[in-house]
Amino acid sequence: MTTVAAHPDHDSCVHTALEAHTVDPVLAARATAVLKAVADPLRLRMLAMIASAPQGEACVCDLSELADVSGPTVSHHLKTLREVGLVESERRGTWIYYRVAPDFVPAVRGLLETLVPASGGHAAPVQDRALESVDRALVEVVERLTGLFPELGERIVERVVHESYAALARRATIRQHLVPLTRRFAHQRLSDLRKAESADSTHPPQVLFVCVQNAGRSQLAAALLHKYAGDAVVVRSAGSMPAADVHDSVRVRLDAIGGGEAAFPKPLTDDAVRASDVVITMGCGDVCPIYPGKRYEDWKVGDPALASSAGVDEIVADIDARVRALLDEILPA
Repeated sequence: MTTVAAHPDHDSCVHTALEAHTVDPVLAARATAVLKAVADPLRLRMLAMIASAPQGEACVCDLSELADVSGPTVSHHLKTLREVGLVESERRGTWIYYRVAPDFVPAVRGLLETLVPASGGHAAPVQDRALESVDRALVEVVERLTGLFPELGERIVERVVHESYAALARRATIRQHLVPLTRRFAHQRLSDLRKAESADSTHPPQVLFVCVQNAGRSQLAAALLHKYAGDAVVVRSAGSMPAADVHDSVRVRLDAIGGGEAAFPKPLTDDAVRASDVVITMGCGDVCPIYPGKRYEDWKVGDPALASSAGVDEIVADIDARVRALLDEILPA
């Protein structure tokens, strides 16, 4: 039997053929680093929020609302995405904004539009119809608010409406009221934006109350100030980490004051701070951006979510006295 000797270049040819059908080791290592960066549920959700933001960018203040985690934890996740080149960041004023790096836009789109849906199985047609209904409703909201704020332009109105809907939807437990709440919240934000951009014109004084969940203290303070001042003072309330709804014990008091129907938790926005003359924080720490020319106060007020019924009444009385004193200062007449 004749033995055929192997060609000396045979092994190298096979190795070359295999290399032609696989990923370069350097590229594989880089891709693995990127995959590790998104292999975390919170980081993947952050990336999705950045990629789907109306202007292609999201503020760190919005990203921090995705989960009940500390600021350093949020910063760590964003740093991980930035170190592998997935996102870019830019500081503007007091906030940092993130956007998907241009080279990764197609890859991120593919990840969110193919892998993520495939992981969850087939979407229900009812959900699709619900999303289409929301989209149509938001278009109507944009058209209506564009007519009320023509000087801001449709593009800004559309961005604010969609940002407002996303911010409220993240913590909503009952969604059938989201569109009307979005309309009211977006209307407030656009009013604040218009005032901030026309600071030289005459406006009624504006007061912003901020607590953690915007479900108790800040809602009570806003309702009491509006009760006493009416339209003579513009009143806003917001939360650094807004809850899904106002506390039941607080809702009863708000109904008695006359502000229960209009109360719903809202996230703190930069526009609300910029438009305000007085910013009152209530147990939420140093969360407000600081702008010159504003009056900042921190009220040490008990949390009604932790109090008994009698304790809530005492808290309301405390806030009531503080609101009256504040009103005497900003509207002496």
